[in-house]
Amino acid sequence: MTRVTPSEMAKQIGGGLLSFPVTHFDAQHQFTEAPYREHCAWMLRHELAGLFAAGGTGEFFSLTPPEVAKVVKAAVEETAGKIPVVAGCGYGTAIAVDLAKAAHDAGADGLLLLPPYLMNSTQEGLAAHVEAVCKATPLGVIVYNRDNAILTEDTLEKLCDRNPNLVGFKDGVGDIELMMRVYARMGDRLTYIGGLPTAETFALPYLQMGVTTYSSAIFNFMPEWALDFYKSVRAQDHAAVMAGLSDFVLPYINLRNRGRGYAVSIVKAGMSVIGRDAGPVRTPLTDLTDAERAELKVLIDRAQGGVPRLAARG
Repeated sequence: MTRVTPSEMAKQIGGGLLSFPVTHFDAQHQFTEAPYREHCAWMLRHELAGLFAAGGTGEFFSLTPPEVAKVVKAAVEETAGKIPVVAGCGYGTAIAVDLAKAAHDAGADGLLLLPPYLMNSTQEGLAAHVEAVCKATPLGVIVYNRDNAILTEDTLEKLCDRNPNLVGFKDGVGDIELMMRVYARMGDRLTYIGGLPTAETFALPYLQMGVTTYSSAIFNFMPEWALDFYKSVRAQDHAAVMAGLSDFVLPYINLRNRGRGYAVSIVKAGMSVIGRDAGPVRTPLTDLTDAERAELKVLIDRAQGGVPRLAARG
């Protein structure tokens, strides 16, 4: 299997919708590889630009480093080069470097570098962390700007000058001014990815800032709906986007906001609702209650008709 170059990976993922498969666990919270592989294969029956294995929705934060490598390898083997596989990477610098090397060995095409564990740092410290990961692997690296790891446009420009394999910027901050400063400075040097929770909410305004793609957790349980919505965003069909937001996304967010950590839990609940159970979330996360799951089922059943397809509207 020929691995894509960092620039090829970045170009490909910027041209379509991305998704993060959930990581399947059994009742004892152990990774179950067979259903995870089957889920990846099911996702690939639909139009995807990239698969992010062991990412945030895949409970990266709850996986051991060997488990991350195992999950990534399973995704790589299941996709068989059809689309790029981007592996989750993070924690402190030493662990992140080891994870980057393991992802390369597992066959991944790129890395999503999540914020380091807990610590706040200076721009110099964050730059050193990102650069250490970039230097540890030839894979394309996407930095995830959020929480305690917010890079400025000055820091990002210096990192890009020194590290040609730094090819992507995922925004999880929601600071429009910062996003515009980054895009104005870096232009097409980077591929930009929307990474705020339930990214569909921000997809249309972010498109105006050069963010051509986002990672859809909803794709895990409503792939056709997620694709229709994405196509409406790219066509800047405001009516279709607002219909999708009003009919499903905003009520879904309201349910998600009922509990801490539900951004992941609600996705696994959605999987269960459609009959593709992925098991429980690992602690410290908690699953939705039976009543909340029933509410989610009503939302999903109501949305199964999908966002009105662009072709149907001529």
